[in-house]
Amino acid sequence: MTMHHPAMEAVHRRRYVPNLWDALAFGLVFAGLIILVHGGRETLAPLASLERSPVSLDPAKLPEYALRTTMRMLAAIIASLVFTFAYGALAAKSRRAEMVLVPLLDILQSVPVLGFLSFTVLGFMALFPGQVVGVELAAIFAIFTSQAWNMTFSFYQSLKTVPGDLDEVSRAFRLSGWQRFWRLEVPFSMPGLVWNTMMSMSGGWFFVVASEAISVGNTTITLPGIGAYVALAIEQRNLAAVGWAVAAMLAVILIYDQLLFRPLVAWSDKFRVEQSAGGSAPRSWLLDAARRTRLLQIVLAPVGDLLGRVPQQRLQLSPALPNKARKLWRGAWADRAWSVLVVVVSVYALWLIASFVATELAWPEVAKVLGLGVITMLRVVVLMALATVIWVPAGVWIGLRPRVAERVQPLAQFLAAFPANIVFPFAVVAIVRLGLSPDVCLSPLMVLGTQWYILFNVIAGASAFPNDLKEAASTFRIRGWSWWRKVILPGIFPYYVTGAITASGGSWNASIVAEVASWGGTRLTAHGLGAYIAQATEAGDYPRVVLGVAVMSLFVIVFNRLLWRPLYAFAGRRMRLD
Repeated sequence: MTMHHPAMEAVHRRRYVPNLWDALAFGLVFAGLIILVHGGRETLAPLASLERSPVSLDPAKLPEYALRTTMRMLAAIIASLVFTFAYGALAAKSRRAEMVLVPLLDILQSVPVLGFLSFTVLGFMALFPGQVVGVELAAIFAIFTSQAWNMTFSFYQSLKTVPGDLDEVSRAFRLSGWQRFWRLEVPFSMPGLVWNTMMSMSGGWFFVVASEAISVGNTTITLPGIGAYVALAIEQRNLAAVGWAVAAMLAVILIYDQLLFRPLVAWSDKFRVEQSAGGSAPRSWLLDAARRTRLLQIVLAPVGDLLGRVPQQRLQLSPALPNKARKLWRGAWADRAWSVLVVVVSVYALWLIASFVATELAWPEVAKVLGLGVITMLRVVVLMALATVIWVPAGVWIGLRPRVAERVQPLAQFLAAFPANIVFPFAVVAIVRLGLSPDVCLSPLMVLGTQWYILFNVIAGASAFPNDLKEAASTFRIRGWSWWRKVILPGIFPYYVTGAITASGGSWNASIVAEVASWGGTRLTAHGLGAYIAQATEAGDYPRVVLGVAVMSLFVIVFNRLLWRPLYAFAGRRMRLD
């Protein structure tokens, strides 16, 4: 016979009584749903509604524009996350897939946003004729192309550097490939992936002007949003409107930092790989409030239980082939056949590009574009070296201090999100009045948004650095340059390489907006491949767009093959925290 104490029964009943934290949580949830419904309703309107309600520089319109832009970026980040898990896992786990997917990722991150817009806007509009949703999907896809590659590189790097002892333990417990993926590899990647997701979200702001103020050939469409607001303010030389846009952007970044990324950073801290107690952990008021709720936890318990069962399923990710077929598939001849197939497909793709370009362009044009590519490459190399010298020490200092990282996080996001287009008016005025060279003075604009890839990844690496290794270095009194060379630089090296690859590719991408700057009727153009692609896109000259994008992709692939890929292999071979 079981006895129930009255006090225990009272405690049990109180579990089902909502508290003030429940009121806060449900208020945030319902407010979010209302905002989503309001913003989503606008995307289902006919395309003619954009002409009836053109973008206005009235500051009162900025909350509506901020909502529309934020919804596009959140949709793109969700798509980027799904892409990251699928693409990164396949590239890291299959040697043959890696031969194709990693070079393809190099190409994708080097293709400028304008290059994607040139060939996707009309396609999305054809899927939904006469509807705003077609243009919205084109804008979301363009933002996706500025977010996904960085996240995928981060996840791929994490999977390639999972500590060997943890992998052996997972196999000793006979975890299936599906269980090992969700219970070891995804948790191990979380600290770096969360920081790179923040960087990708901020990086989306950098290209939001091109994504919302779409101009390809004779097709000109402007979607309501902060990016379109900035484009109109620059066109009309309205500095006050530019200031209002910056303020709105800062407000949006602070809001989603508090409601999304700060809880994610605090949650992902539990996945750090270390054997001793760490220092002060990052915290989030929203996460603390959610843990103090009563009714919300009861409502969400079934969802949490369902999600918790997903990693426990013993699904086999490898194909169920007979032993003989499996040996043949894994044999040397299969590798050679796959390599031949990859070469044949690559040669055929190059032939198609060359045939299309040759319809209107001659070899002198190709030589000219290659020369412009060399000029842009020199800019990228110099800017990457300067960014490394500045941001690696800063990122280590911030990452090793969780409280500092917590305060710097929204500021870093704002700086990373700050569109170079807003700096253009000041740069153009200064260059014209001082008689400076656009070839030199426009170059820093290329790295204005991409340098933060290095900072964010180094912060992620330093934040994930095991506390027991820090204690060991302190015990053995390793200090000064020896500490940098033997302790922290090896620890953050894989993260730095990920940041440097994406920063390098992003700088090539950013050249399309940085090598051509305008303020009202004043337009400055620097010699380089980015300016060539921007001018060809504006003119709707598709052969030149294809040639420029192809040459840029070629430079990025060669650069990555000669420098970054060997460093990636070195990081995976020598810099693992085993």
